[in-house]
Formats: sequence, C-alpha cells, structure tokens
Amino acid sequence: MSFSVSWHTLLEEVDDLPADAVLVTPLSHTPFCISDSQEHRIIIDYVEKDERRPLQREQFETLFRRVSDEPTQEFELDRLPPDAEPFAAVWSLHPRMEVDEDAGIIRQTDLETTTQVATTGDEDEDVERNEPELEVYSDALLLTDALERQDMTDPTTIETDALVDLYTMLSDVQRSADDLRKQIADVLLSRLHHDQPVSGQFGSVQRTSRRQRSLKDEETVVNALEAAGIDRERVTSLDRDKVDDALEVTELAETDLYELDTTEYVRKADVDEETKESRLQGLKDRLAASDAEGGEVDQLQDEIAELEDRIEELTSFKSGTSYHTSSTGG
Repeated sequence: MSFSVSWHTLLEEVDDLPADAVLVTPLSHTPFCISDSQEHRIIIDYVEKDERRPLQREQFETLFRRVSDEPTQEFELDRLPPDAEPFAAVWSLHPRMEVDEDAGIIRQTDLETTTQVATTGDEDEDVERNEPELEVYSDALLLTDALERQDMTDPTTIETDALVDLYTMLSDVQRSADDLRKQIADVLLSRLHHDQPVSGQFGSVQRTSRRQRSLKDEETVVNALEAAGIDRERVTSLDRDKVDDALEVTELAETDLYELDTTEYVRKADVDEETKESRLQGLKDRLAASDAEGGEVDQLQDEIAELEDRIEELTSFKSGTSYHTSSTGG
C-alpha cells in the first residue's frame, strides 16, 4: 500500500477518535491525546506532563518506509529512536498497521488489528466481573472481613485470639500473593524489551538484571591466584565444620569463636483450613442470598468492590515476622 493513501486513511481514523481518547506509547507506556490533525502533521498533548508536540508527516513516512522495506513487513520497536514511540502508537490506529508489544514489533497486516488506545475507566465498569479461583483472593477477602471488625488504630487493645487470627491471615496473604506475583513477573519478563519503566494505572515496573557470583572449585581458584602472585594463605578461609569439631574437644566457649545474636520472633504454627473455608463460604453465601434484603446485598456488593480495589494494598505486606527482643554476646 502506498504511503499517501495510508496517510489519508490514518487521518480519517484520527478524526473518528473520541475527543477524550488516550493513546499509550508501546514501550514506555507514556499516555497522550491527539489534539489536532492536519494535512502535514498530527499534534499530540502528553497527559502526564504539560507538553504539546507536533508529529510531522515526513516522520510518519520514515517509519512507514522502514516497516514496508522489511521482507516480513515488521519493524522491531527497540530500533526506534527514543522520541519516535508516539509515531508507532498513532500508526496503530490504521486498520492495516499493528503494534505487537509481546513480539516487540510494529507490522503491516491484512488481518484485524488492535490499537494503542488506552482503556478508560468507564469501559472497565462495563466489563463483567467473575470471582477468580485464586488463593490470594480468598485470603484477602477473609483478611478484609477480619480487619473491618477490629480497631486497628491500636493493636494493643485487641484480644490475643483475634491477633492470632490476623497474624495467620496476613501470613497466608503474603504467601499466596508472593506466589501470584512470581507468576506475573515471569509473564512480564517476556514483554519488557527495554530498561525503561513501563506504567500501568497503579504503578510502573522495569526490567533489570542482578549479577550473581559463585566461586569455582577451590583448586582452580587457588591455582589461578598463586599464578598471579597471591599466596594461598591469603585466600584460604576457616572451615566452619572444623571449628565446630574443635569446640567439642577443647575448653573454648562458643562465644570465644563466634559472635552470637539471638532474636525472638513470632512464627505461624498452624492454620485451621476448615474454619477459614467455612467463614469464606459464609461471606459468599451472604452476598449470593436471593432472599436477603436489597439494602444488605447492595452493601455487601459495595464491600466486595472495595475489596477488589484494595487487594494490591492488602497483599503488599512485608515479612510476617515481628521481632521483640535482640541480644548480642561475644
């Protein structure tokens, strides 16, 4: 397809956009709106910063040619200059141009395509909601119910058995949330192509790497260091097992050889799964009861909606361990 025809088709698609439509760039997920379209340019306004920018027709043509010139008619997004992402997002409005973020490309295609137009809050309200079969959802529902029954401004006023239940549920939420977080992280890693942050509605993530080291076998390390002029004695370390053996056959005290630090903490010992399941089913039955008063059903539905909005907050607790005393000897 020729650029001239494609350009005018794109302008028509731009003119048909709702006035409040928001597009997002494919890599950094920067939101912007189209404020005007003209024969020789398209003008955009960034949503999160006070900046207006004209996107020139010639630059649209450059990206169009790069895609068309490829044998597969696909162009890798990470080959775009840093300021060229909006051109790809706008091109996605064309019925024969598509941005595939999973594959990290923009392509020409004869198939039905998607666009980089962001989903609005109003559209989210029209999506049918289903109860997810996830441990974290059930755990968070139970935790929310328990939290709403207590005055958490001063935990010291709460009865011990209630504190035990809260601690147990917090531990369960932490575990189940971490399992789900790892699953989501694996999926995200396959979709992030740059070290720049990618934003969602509630935050942003960034692909990064962590360098880890482990020594090769002792002979290889020592021989290499000796060849470089480093004496063996300078790098050989004490063997902890041999130190422990020596403690057993001498009159030395443990504190003569070790720095000791003792920490007392709370550990979850057991979970009553039957009670949890019974309580959870009770909450669900109350919501689903057809003979319940309308006001109570509405209230419960509001509580569930609030719960879904708060799940991320409730599942972001750090370690469930709480330290009480610490002593050091040596």
